[in-house]
Amino acid sequence: MVTTDKSENVRAVGRALEILLAFTAQDFELSAAELLKRVELSRPTLYRLIYTLEEQGFLVSVGEPQRFRLGPAVARLAHVWTSSLDLAAVAEPVLRRIWQATGETVALFLPQREMRLCVAELPSPQPLNFKRGVGYTERIVRGATGRAILAYMQASADELQSFTQGTGIGLKELEADLAQTRKRGWASSHSELIPGAVAVAVPFFDRNAAVAGSIGVFGPEVRLDSARLKQITKLLLAESHELSAMLGYGSTSAKS
Repeated sequence: MVTTDKSENVRAVGRALEILLAFTAQDFELSAAELLKRVELSRPTLYRLIYTLEEQGFLVSVGEPQRFRLGPAVARLAHVWTSSLDLAAVAEPVLRRIWQATGETVALFLPQREMRLCVAELPSPQPLNFKRGVGYTERIVRGATGRAILAYMQASADELQSFTQGTGIGLKELEADLAQTRKRGWASSHSELIPGAVAVAVPFFDRNAAVAGSIGVFGPEVRLDSARLKQITKLLLAESHELSAMLGYGSTSAKS
């Protein structure tokens, strides 16, 4: 009897979660009839679960005829999740897949105003490799991982000019590079910071559609020829989309 009760409780939780997951950015308000099309429940069961979710603040009802929206309890959970988010830990499986597929150094960078900061790195196991380590910082205008972020920061010309101070990089040169990065979705560098090193990087985005950082792959030019870079770039784009989705990107807005 106890086992039966537990099984029913587990099923009820699963069904309640299905109701919550039926809402999307496009369908943020649903009627009971619309919910029934999205979850396989009887009408009495649906209303019983809706009532429970309303009591706990996970749903609210609005309008006449009655429709439902996600409630404040969902926002509280989202706030807790965002506050406790360890981006390096969230990105670790993404970085590891790239590392296993490429055999090259993979790193995650976050923007720090005119700088970028490495918060995670998986060094290449090969004898000839390039790595900088967690905690490494560099000007955001320099290198592929920096410009992959900067291209989507919507910085003004004055801000870009200030970012280039002391780097020897001209504003027009930088603006052209950033425009190209936005057009193709990735940035690259060749012997820019380390002689003989090649890097390719892609941005990733948060739930507010703001650029959150970049993922880069680094290796020697003797291994990273144009054909290999094309393969790696394709992989990076796919994995950056995965990481962005994990951060909620696309749930509230379309990619710009």
